[in-house]
Amino acid sequence: MTQTIVRPGAVGVTGGEPSPARHTNATTLVLYLSLGGLAFAVLQSLVAPAMSTIAHDLNVTTASASWVLTAYLLSASVLTPVLGRLGDMVGKRRVLIAVLAVLAVGTLLAALAPNLAVLVVARALQGAAGAIMPLSIGMVRDELAREKVSATVGLLSAIFGVGAGVGIVAAGPIVEHLSWHWLFWLPLALVVIALLGAIFGMQESPVRKPGKLDLLGTAVLSVSLVSLLLAISKGQSWGWGSAETIGLLAAGVVTLILFVVIELRVAEPLVDMRLMKIRGVWATDLVALILGFAMFGSFLLVPTLLQLPAATGYGYGKSVSEAGLFLLPTVVSMVLFGPLAGLLVRRFGPKLPMFLGAVAVVGGFTLPALAHDVEWQVVVSGLLVGAGIGLAFAAMSNAIIESVPATQTGEATSVNTIARTIGSSIGSAVVAAVITSNSTPRGLPTDTAFSTGFWVCAGVAVLAVVATLALPSAHRRHEQAVATGVEDLPPEPPELHLPHLHVTRQHEQASPGR
Repeated sequence: MTQTIVRPGAVGVTGGEPSPARHTNATTLVLYLSLGGLAFAVLQSLVAPAMSTIAHDLNVTTASASWVLTAYLLSASVLTPVLGRLGDMVGKRRVLIAVLAVLAVGTLLAALAPNLAVLVVARALQGAAGAIMPLSIGMVRDELAREKVSATVGLLSAIFGVGAGVGIVAAGPIVEHLSWHWLFWLPLALVVIALLGAIFGMQESPVRKPGKLDLLGTAVLSVSLVSLLLAISKGQSWGWGSAETIGLLAAGVVTLILFVVIELRVAEPLVDMRLMKIRGVWATDLVALILGFAMFGSFLLVPTLLQLPAATGYGYGKSVSEAGLFLLPTVVSMVLFGPLAGLLVRRFGPKLPMFLGAVAVVGGFTLPALAHDVEWQVVVSGLLVGAGIGLAFAAMSNAIIESVPATQTGEATSVNTIARTIGSSIGSAVVAAVITSNSTPRGLPTDTAFSTGFWVCAGVAVLAVVATLALPSAHRRHEQAVATGVEDLPPEPPELHLPHLHVTRQHEQASPGR
């Protein structure tokens, strides 16, 4: 039987306050976690606008330089579930320190990279930091008082969206006034501060699920994710009908099915497939996939439209830096609406803010799909998309927390993070294909191509609205809590049937040393 180590007062296990003997400093904990998450998210998007500059400086083709993005994406997707599971097993702080150390090494190596090969290796190291998100959310759930968890998780989740926007906004000025090497020097400062904070300013949570790592499942999942994401990211350059693309897609689907079969049979799976049967989990992962698509679709459509020559009649003739500034409203909206989502979660549950967020994203893409010939339309679109992403992303993490036991927070949020990453990859690939499929004789995207791109993102966001309706309501969550005998806590879903993970207050009082 799997042993679960908990402490009295662990949030999500008993619902009480953090143990007074631990003296958890909520402010410093959230600060250091935020810096680490911000650095990772910024690094995810900061490189994309500078790809042509990097390719020119390193004397390689843009297609070759795209491996800088691909290596990061593949590493993050493969290592996030593994490191999230290890955090649940051996301690989230311990794994977080290791992840931040690897991120620091990778960022330093990227800043010093003399050639493409070194830069690709550095980016693969940086991708390992994808586990920061699930580890951070798990630590917040374990360490903070229950009434602070939803708003804090909302803030951390919003920061990941904000970081991606900041990366797009800041890339132009950094490259124009400094060099592409500073794309890594500046985030490195954040990583080092976060690493020192994790070492000296955090305590290890004893909320764990001891066991051993599922090596077979890890290997099969790695093959599946690498195949799928490589096909998605390279499909446009290789050709969507090419043997390479189709073969990788087929291999990815087959190995993903094999992974599910393996996980249902092993005693200690990498990802507990029973979690995927819970409405609050699978519906949230579906929303993450869809809105990841929409967010990165926006990051591609808007800057491209703004940088087209004004002589086209629909472009705005902006520089890279000026185009990036038009995404500031999106970033500001994410900052404001992320914590607001946490407050709404406390009052109404995660379904309402996730629904409102998805609706806002639909509106944010419908407006420019109808008309995008004046600047205010682009700005308002950014405000709506940012507000929607901020609300929905923050609510997603809270929905996962309310649906799974504390000892499985890492693996459940890891899957959600992967869904978001895959969605962003699909969004970037599909939108790029849309705007390049309809071009002028000069090779520039037509106005119709942009309208189509916005309509595609709006249509996909409608699917997110539908997916949010599948989430359990506040009344349903209350019924589950009553059924478990812990009315004031996010209950362990009845689908799990894991009595050894259920710890009641009465049991704690009888065994305070557990």
